[in-house]
Amino acid sequence: MISQIRPCLVLFALLSLCTGVVYPVFVTAIAQLVFSEQANGSIVMHNGRALGSKLIGQPFDGPEYFWGRPSATGPVGYNAAASGGSNLGPSNPVLLESVQERVAALVAMHPDQTLSVPVDLVTSSGSGLDPHISPAAAEFQVGRVAKIRKLNVEKVRELVSRSTEGRTFGILGEPRVNVLQLNLSLDFEVAE
Repeated sequence: MISQIRPCLVLFALLSLCTGVVYPVFVTAIAQLVFSEQANGSIVMHNGRALGSKLIGQPFDGPEYFWGRPSATGPVGYNAAASGGSNLGPSNPVLLESVQERVAALVAMHPDQTLSVPVDLVTSSGSGLDPHISPAAAEFQVGRVAKIRKLNVEKVRELVSRSTEGRTFGILGEPRVNVLQLNLSLDFEVAE
C-alpha cells in the first residue's frame, strides 16, 4: 500500500508545483512584459493619482458628465466584486418597468432631444460593468453636457469623436466610447 501512495504523493506535489507555481509565474511574467498596462488593470492616472480603470465603468451621475450604461451589480453600481447581469429576460415586467423609468428620466433631462433614447443608456451589459457607450448614446447627451458646461456643441462633439474607439482589429464589435476617458477629457482638456 505504501509503495502505491508514495508515487501518488510525488506526482501530486510535482503537478501542484507546475500548475500552482511555475505556470502562474510564467504567465504573469509574459503578461507583464508584453501587456503590462492591461495586466495591471488599465488604470487611468492623472498627476500621479489613479482615477479609475478603462475596463470598468464608473458611476457618473452629475448632469455635467456623460452617463454610462446602467449597472446591474446590486445595490452599489459598478461593483467589480459583484459582476453579473440582472438575469431579467426581455419579457420580464420588472425589466420593462425599469427601462420605461430610465427612458422617462432621460427624456426629462434632455427635453430638446429629438433622437430616440439609445438602448444602451437604459439597459445594463452582461457584466454590469461595461465602461463603454455607443457613439449614438454619446451623441444623445452632447447637448446637455455642452449646455451645462457652457461649451460649444461642436467642441463637445469633437471630444466624443476623439474618444470613440473603432472595432477591435477592424472587424470585431462595434465602435464605442469609453465614458471615463471622455469625462476626463472634458474635465482636464476643456478646463485648461
